[in-house]
Amino acid sequence: MTDDLTAEDAKLVTLARGARSRVGARTGAALRDETGRTYSAADVALPSLSISALELAIAQAVAAGARGAEAAAVVTADPEGFVVPPALVELDPTAVVIVCGGDGLVSRLLPGSGA
Repeated sequence: MTDDLTAEDAKLVTLARGARSRVGARTGAALRDETGRTYSAADVALPSLSISALELAIAQAVAAGARGAEAAAVVTADPEGFVVPPALVELDPTAVVIVCGGDGLVSRLLPGSGA
């Protein structure tokens, strides 16, 4: 189903898969901001800090000055259990979220993160 994605959205999936596999994380994510810049991250799970891959990508984008988001991709072992974090809705409620299984195949496409 990744054949149905635009080249830019397919790039997000590739970045999310890479972030996930680099550290062996359960989830990887990538975000494209309103200017086309991309950010990727993996889950962080420490005794004193826990942040999802998408939340970390959002934090990176905001720290770099992003004021909106066009799209995000999440690659996770549990695509059906994925829940859009409130931070993405705050950043841009119209952002498309592409949710993929570990194989990178699209499982769900949420047209606007508020959906």
